[in-house]
Amino acid sequence: MFAPFLDALLLQAGYNAGLVTVGAALLGIAGGSGGTFLFLRKRSLVSDGMAHATLPGVGLAFMVMVALGGDGRSLPGLLLGSALSATLGLLAIEWIVSRTRLAEDAAIGAVLSVFFGFGIVLLTIIQTMSGGYQAGLEGFLLGSTAGMLFQDALLIAIGGGLIVGLVFVLRRPMTLVAFDTEFAAAAGIGVRRIDLAMMGLVMAVTVIGLKLVGLILVVAMLIIPPVTARLWTERTERVVLVGGAFGGVSGYVGAALSASAPNLPTGPIIVLVAFALFACSLLFAPGRGVLAAVIRHRRFQWQVHRRQGLLALAREEPILDPLTLSVLRKEGLIRQDAVVSEKGRAAAAKALLDERRWAIARQRSEDGSLDSHWDGLTPIESVLTHDEIAEIDRQIGPPAAVR
Repeated sequence: MFAPFLDALLLQAGYNAGLVTVGAALLGIAGGSGGTFLFLRKRSLVSDGMAHATLPGVGLAFMVMVALGGDGRSLPGLLLGSALSATLGLLAIEWIVSRTRLAEDAAIGAVLSVFFGFGIVLLTIIQTMSGGYQAGLEGFLLGSTAGMLFQDALLIAIGGGLIVGLVFVLRRPMTLVAFDTEFAAAAGIGVRRIDLAMMGLVMAVTVIGLKLVGLILVVAMLIIPPVTARLWTERTERVVLVGGAFGGVSGYVGAALSASAPNLPTGPIIVLVAFALFACSLLFAPGRGVLAAVIRHRRFQWQVHRRQGLLALAREEPILDPLTLSVLRKEGLIRQDAVVSEKGRAAAAKALLDERRWAIARQRSEDGSLDSHWDGLTPIESVLTHDEIAEIDRQIGPPAAVR
């Protein structure tokens, strides 16, 4: 299993398999970067509505091509039909939102269900037709690369590359519109045009990805990579780049896995790889991951118990909390028999002195602006200047010793 997978990763599993893998990577980059703007605009479900709205277009395009004497399996024709259908679905959503009192999620649900139901009816009718080549048409639901021709794979690869290029060109105005439409309009940016361009790119990703991941799963390529990228960075331009990278890796590795094991469907494998990257990021991302949050909580808990313990030592109060005693012992502030060490006396005196310093500083602040500037856990020198501390220390007098 590993050797075929390695061959697929190195594009040595056959020309068509290599082209599908590259096309899936380009599609993933386009989906991850383009979907970022929908994610930032909080309109991710629009992509789900457009994806389901493509199904009637696939069915109608097949019927038209059969009526014109073809077999109905031309991928460009099917993609053109799905694009027209998705456009109608998007326009229907916008019309419902602008002309009725329904919220956008309700409009998406209505359009999604109606278009998808109509598409299923068309597929059922197609199965009863005597003309055309219906076998495998249901692959547009979940994606399928079985029987994909060279020109089909080339079309997907070229389409994915063009979408990536357009995302790169339009990234700045789309970022501005995603965050602040009023400022973007004041800056002379056509918000309506950029919104339509954003929707057009998402629709293009949806249409191009139909053959690889299917209309049901293509929405995952537009949502999972940006959400994964958001766990790793706070900067918008990096979310676009990292989201594209995660999408590209998902498409490349997923297509390689599918090529190395012919019985594995391409679309679901790509989505599962994307989810695996999301799950790992959710656990191990340094800023927003679960492990980082646990470490921050433990560090905060440690600092709180340390401060409480030092204040208790300075005030000669008994320490009853076992965790506080454990923290003080591990830092060498008290000995195993709970007797204060020299290091502990100095630290306790400093903690008590900082408390007194802060109390005087707050009294001097007439407007209360200092109330939220010190949490007791960070050095007070990071809040007050050396001159302020020196003046307060002269008022306090010599510190009391901790016994």
